[in-house]
Amino acid sequence: MMTTEILVIGAGPAGLMAAIHAAEAGAQVLLVERADRLGGQLIKQTHKFFGSKAEYAGERGIEIAEKLITASQENSGITTWKNAAVLGIYPDGVVTISHNDEFCTVKPNKIIIATGASEKTMAFPNNDLPGIYGAGAVQTLMNVHGVLPGKRLLMVGAGNIGVIVAYQLLQAGVEVAGIVEAGPQVGGYRVHAAKLQRHGVPIYTSHSVKKAHGSSSLEGVTICKLDENWQPIEGSDQYIPVDGLCLAVGLSPLTELLWQAGCEMKYAGELGGYVPLRDANLKTTHADIYVAGDVSGVEEASAAMVEGKIAGLYVASVLGHQRDSFTKDFQAAKSQLNALRSGPASAKICSGLSKVVLEEAQ
Repeated sequence: MMTTEILVIGAGPAGLMAAIHAAEAGAQVLLVERADRLGGQLIKQTHKFFGSKAEYAGERGIEIAEKLITASQENSGITTWKNAAVLGIYPDGVVTISHNDEFCTVKPNKIIIATGASEKTMAFPNNDLPGIYGAGAVQTLMNVHGVLPGKRLLMVGAGNIGVIVAYQLLQAGVEVAGIVEAGPQVGGYRVHAAKLQRHGVPIYTSHSVKKAHGSSSLEGVTICKLDENWQPIEGSDQYIPVDGLCLAVGLSPLTELLWQAGCEMKYAGELGGYVPLRDANLKTTHADIYVAGDVSGVEEASAAMVEGKIAGLYVASVLGHQRDSFTKDFQAAKSQLNALRSGPASAKICSGLSKVVLEEAQ
């Protein structure tokens, strides 16, 4: 059985930052990732980040991923396992992992879970036709493997992911037939929506998908207008011929390990679904488990990275690894996270957090 001070589960933006900052403080870290590469969603993101220099403003997600991966690989305090799926966390503190098809057991002192989130889907007739994708799948095809998902696509969802991926489709040479948004207005950044509109991409607000059409693959989609009660308006059907449909309708935190470990969970729709109760230092109701990133509530990658830094620094300090600059660095990270959540666009996130953040640090 392998032992380690800190086990970080998930090597996306939150997990990488947690591992890097915990190891820089002096902790021994095992970083495990179920995929065959590190970086999580960052390796798909070709757009430039907003925010401040501390949040890598002006840099693309793929560039940020490269920096974080390099930093983790150059730190001797971090052992990295790729192709490593965590199977379970048991009451005696043992964690079982399938690593390169071998069964392994690990006994960490503390665990930081940064497993991220999975894509939500929609129910409508023929939603299983080839040519219907989640937005993450489209980004993987285009930005990781260089494969076009189709010639003419319709996007569903005008949040940040929807408008960003729609613009990336245009950049790749795909015709975007439009964006369908159930809400009365665009939810994503206006700057991205404006780019699409300048390219003549129509945005159908208060609309939804009624049916997909095709035999062996997608050939077209019928959309319809919604009333104020989110119900289809009779006679508003519109058929749009496309060979691809991209669903950007939200994410659900990947919380299975937290449930299994017995962490107290609560539903917060604003954060994507069930998330763990946690204190201000990201400690769950389980004495040895902390969280960071989308598993604790779906936000932007910038927030996930800052949460990873907070969790890494704090857990290392609990284990006795505390640099002279700990207080300064830790409070700066807390302030940074508060600043990211201070704007009107984060009101929904803050509402969800008010339901799940414990009043006092445990």
